Amino acid sequence: MVVYWEYAFLENFILDGLLLFLALKCARVRCYPLNLFFAAGIGAAEAVVFPLFTVPVWAAYLIKIAGGVIISLVAVRKAKGKAYLITAAAFFLMTFAFGGLLVAAYSFFGTEYAEGNGFLVERAPVALVLGCAGVFAVFAFFAIRYFYRYRRIKRNLFSCVLTAGNKTVRVTGFSDSGNLLTFRNKPVSVISALTALALFHGNGREAGRMTVNTVSGSREAPVFECDLEVALAQKKVRRKSVYVTVGNIQSKEYNLILHTANLEGEDETVTQIKEMARKNKGKRERRKLSMRK
Repeated sequence: MVVYWEYAFLENFILDGLLLFLALKCARVRCYPLNLFFAAGIGAAEAVVFPLFTVPVWAAYLIKIAGGVIISLVAVRKAKGKAYLITAAAFFLMTFAFGGLLVAAYSFFGTEYAEGNGFLVERAPVALVLGCAGVFAVFAFFAIRYFYRYRRIKRNLFSCVLTAGNKTVRVTGFSDSGNLLTFRNKPVSVISALTALALFHGNGREAGRMTVNTVSGSREAPVFECDLEVALAQKKVRRKSVYVTVGNIQSKEYNLILHTANLEGEDETVTQIKEMARKNKGKRERRKLSMRK
């Protein structure tokens, strides 16, 4: 079988770069293109050169593992030790998962392959390999996004009790730093329509109306006043006469979007929260500008 090293290098460069990119996403580490290209180049060179040497199988696997660790370290720039460990672990996990996908694809399409010196040697069309890589990358990318979104939600869920008059409702609240709603210079949380109906129907506790701006446009929404109790890990936070408004909460995991000021100390003000959000937004904008340069 004739092997063209430039094609083999390019194919492995693309695959290693893709797997490293997904590993960086798993570790939530910023991706620097230069580091990523250099690391993928090292991995591709190893994949092309190493099969030319004859070494015991156990030594081949050790070298492959060492090579994976090295290119993972090269791909990460200016991060803590934990980020390096997660990136390396994610890279090996992605490599094993993608290898399993290739074996399944080869079996399905009747492609010949053999295991040797820690490498998968096959006679497969490049389109098949890159096609599998594309499918794997899309699936893995959205799986990573879903995992971190799910974890973020779970870490910010709290058991809450809302009280208005003689009515009490137990709900699950989600602490959202993006909620900066205010009414009469006080923080406003958002409840679902069913929660509002169960708590305020017949109570007449409407405090006024406010304009709520969302991605779908602006709307007028009623504002109610109630007492709030939030169960934290080590204590319960109680707030008297907090404002809530009715919103379209499309989640099965929570029916209350808490304003972060309701979970902070008494000296935390809405102005301070807005200032923190403004600074965070400025940092994100500076990152975008640096990436464009």
